[in-house]
Amino acid sequence: MGLLYAALAGYFLGSLPFAYWFGLVQNKNLLAEGSGNIGTVNAWRVLGAVPGVMVLILDVLKGLMAVALGEFLARDLNGGLLAGALAVVGHCYSIWIFGRGGKGIAPAFGVLLAVKLSLLIAAMVLFGIAYLLTRSLYRAVLLAALVLPVSSVALGGSMAYLWFGFGVAIPIVLKHLPDWNRGVTKG
Repeated sequence: MGLLYAALAGYFLGSLPFAYWFGLVQNKNLLAEGSGNIGTVNAWRVLGAVPGVMVLILDVLKGLMAVALGEFLARDLNGGLLAGALAVVGHCYSIWIFGRGGKGIAPAFGVLLAVKLSLLIAAMVLFGIAYLLTRSLYRAVLLAALVLPVSSVALGGSMAYLWFGFGVAIPIVLKHLPDWNRGVTKG
């Protein structure tokens, strides 16, 4: 029962659309303005630097809190892994805004930081290498996410980390795949 509570808490915490709410305060609908994305970058562009930074901090914190709350509710590390993965899913596909959401990077940062610092460092190094090779932020994020399940099990040491890696990576991949060619110059 603890894992069920952890899963529900992780999803609902992750699904809190802070950027959307900050937009409502300014009488702006982030679903219809800018990129239409409910995340840090669109909040920064449409609402300004201060709301953008606040959204970033809150989205990272909801990833951190989901892992902590999941571990507490399940009384087990697996509860934290499950809640963390579902926080990223919730951020990408929020129940509060009819399945729309952000691209998952900020809450994934918080989740990886809470689960294992080495996972966060590995993801950042992989992102950096992928960016140097592709010169595209979207491709770099996508490629780093695709490697996350393997690096998770390698650094975590159990199959639970593999499933956690898939749970974090899949929504990020699905959200970034449509942007594969975005920002790429053709020569």
